[in-house]
Amino acid sequence: MTEIQEELKDFRNFLYVTWKHLGLPDPTPVQYDIAEYLQHGPRRRMVQAFRGVGKSWITSAFVLWTLYLDPEKKVLVVSASKSRADDFSTFCHRLVREMPVLKHLIPNEDQRTSKIAWDVGPTSAAHSPSCKSVGITGQLTGSRADLIVADDVEVPGNSSTVGARSKLADSVKEFEAIIKPEVGEIVFLGTPQSQESIYTELSARNYDVRIYPARIPDDEKIYEGMLAEYVNDLEGGAGTPTDPDRFSDEELQDREASYGRTGFQLQFQLDVRLSDLDRYPLRISDLIVMDTDPLLGPEKIVWGTQEEWIGLPNLGFKRDKFYRPQRLVGEIIPYSGSVMAIDPSGRGKDETAWAIVKYLNGYLYLVDWGGTTEGFTEPVMRGLATYAKQYEVNLILTESNYGGGMFSELLKPHLHELYPCTIEEVTAMTHKEKRIADTLEPVMNQHRLCINAEAIKKDYNQTLLLPPDIATQYSLMYQLSHLTREKRSLDHDDKLDAVAMAVAYWAESMAKSADEAIKDRRDGRLQDELDKMFDILAPRNGREHRSDGWFDV
Repeated sequence: MTEIQEELKDFRNFLYVTWKHLGLPDPTPVQYDIAEYLQHGPRRRMVQAFRGVGKSWITSAFVLWTLYLDPEKKVLVVSASKSRADDFSTFCHRLVREMPVLKHLIPNEDQRTSKIAWDVGPTSAAHSPSCKSVGITGQLTGSRADLIVADDVEVPGNSSTVGARSKLADSVKEFEAIIKPEVGEIVFLGTPQSQESIYTELSARNYDVRIYPARIPDDEKIYEGMLAEYVNDLEGGAGTPTDPDRFSDEELQDREASYGRTGFQLQFQLDVRLSDLDRYPLRISDLIVMDTDPLLGPEKIVWGTQEEWIGLPNLGFKRDKFYRPQRLVGEIIPYSGSVMAIDPSGRGKDETAWAIVKYLNGYLYLVDWGGTTEGFTEPVMRGLATYAKQYEVNLILTESNYGGGMFSELLKPHLHELYPCTIEEVTAMTHKEKRIADTLEPVMNQHRLCINAEAIKKDYNQTLLLPPDIATQYSLMYQLSHLTREKRSLDHDDKLDAVAMAVAYWAESMAKSADEAIKDRRDGRLQDELDKMFDILAPRNGREHRSDGWFDV
């Protein structure tokens, strides 16, 4: 067996030798720091580093160094696509044949020599090859490994929807069944695509995560304690390049101009906030959260972020918060109108969902909502009629797409008995996710949608009765904050669809401002008082006031 060179027991020295073989400049301080972390980090670790730093190349060298130290080790390389994983494995396979220090690892004639599954010469016979590549959706079951390298297993194509992220998370969990107990290591490499990234969950699963942005960040808190110590220790203020030997300030400016601000923040700063703002159009923080009255509302509400509503269950993103109104203006008066929107669904996983939205002076008040998977049973119909009566709705909207209007006919007898109310059917013909986003985004961006705090609590408590793996998907707050304009971005969107239907009804009324409405009401009240005064004074002086002046009686 070839004797291991003492100096190459330090992976940083092995990395230097590899870089020289490839004709590359000396590794940069950032690359050396990543190398040290790969060698000495905990058994479950992740490197998030900006694009171009060479994390995949460094980890390829780490795979070879692992086999150099112990040819009996088994390595599994996993990527989002089979071709990317194969490229990683092929690169390692080629270096084994080219680098003089690794020549003793060249496979023998009776060993596996495929570029996607190969052995090293000194290894013993085994079911698993020394190095194997596979796509994350490929055949993982049955593999065994001492080291798993998960290189960009998450990409936009396999993480854009709740269902896709759930499937990806299940595949990643399979690593625990593959890795050898007590000695096995798992290394993730990648860039999170959103705050819902599977990478953000790794720290909760006892993974150590180290983040290397291209510039010193202006707010390290966004990395939640995972910013690499190397970056923390760098001199210079926010915006200073972390790897100036390869990416100068001028170079990073060119990259930012090319990628755009959002793309640069994601790919080079590992900051998903702008990416999420771009992708998820509806933000919980744009809502006005208050204790609404079922029949009365304030004339005007001023939105602000001065007072966070602590204690409300928040199923949105980590940095998205509920806020109380900054102040109320005017008096508490009856709402101008009230609609109840119903999104029908038969029995099954989808819900028959409803939402009640009141209107007053250009503001919408979402006072209550709910849903049931019990279909069109009599208790469901009677319950909907009872809610309509409780909130004194003026109009009920139902979606006619389901059953050709059958739902309305089933509801009418219960309304006739409990609360006679007009029903209108609406037809939705456009792409659902885009329709919902286009309806709610402008209203929420202008902070015109007020929501009942008690209803948020009730909505959350009802999800606690469901299986944990699907519970949050039935919450309106989850649906609202996680909607994208992509088809099937949500597994369940029934409650959100009902809210959008009700909000759409008030679209034309939203043009009138609260200030105009307050002025009109005050002018009307003043005129009423003047008319009363004139009625009292007229008999005393023998004159009568009319709209065009005073006249003798």
